[in-house]
Amino acid sequence: MALTNQVAIVTGASRGIGRAIALKLARQGARLVINYAKYQRGAEEVVAEIVGEGGRAVAYQADVANPREAVDLARAAQREFGSLDILVNNAGITRDNFLLRMKEEEWDQVLDINLKGVFNCTQACLGHMLKQKKGRIINISSVVGLTGNVAQANYAAAKAGIIGFTKSLAKEVASRNITVNAVAPGFIATEMTATLAVKVQEDYKGRIPLGRPGKPADVASVTAFLASPAANYITGEVIRVDGGLAI
Repeated sequence: MALTNQVAIVTGASRGIGRAIALKLARQGARLVINYAKYQRGAEEVVAEIVGEGGRAVAYQADVANPREAVDLARAAQREFGSLDILVNNAGITRDNFLLRMKEEEWDQVLDINLKGVFNCTQACLGHMLKQKKGRIINISSVVGLTGNVAQANYAAAKAGIIGFTKSLAKEVASRNITVNAVAPGFIATEMTATLAVKVQEDYKGRIPLGRPGKPADVASVTAFLASPAANYITGEVIRVDGGLAI
């Protein structure tokens, strides 16, 4: 398997896209640290599924917006599995609102988790990758970070920031055999998008050239590719997984 003996952290892996990514990496042979903030039962279910299929995984609670907890998360991976090869920065939230109505805490919460969390976890993991002179960092952005979206100024700003962060870090660490890439999902059928109004969901579907929402597995497949040896010569890239939504 392409990722045999690789150790991966996936943040926000207790449900949705993060869960699908964790399962995909495990099925490629990686050993997983399943990070979660609050949904412990979901994280434990992901671990149980991986172990049930013959893989190795542990669940670890950490708030990625907290630098100390991000460091503890990185240390947990090294303590449990003896290495750290792949970081998938997936944790994210939405607090949608029109800008004139947006509360300061709605802006801060989204930026703290969606963008600062990427900084915290990457900084916590990067030292180990630099020492071993190899690593894969994959940041889950969004097509909203490329196109913008009504009532999502906070979310779009965070996801656009991830893209700039990805390209900048890719230049910094390429000489140490560390690749840094981003995946930008479009409208993916998850618990998060299920909370959108039916009219909003139908509007999205109508704008997707492939005519359907994506699945978490679609994002997971691209993420696993970027983590694999097949993507050795790809860095600083942003790959849209959106059915053509952002064309």
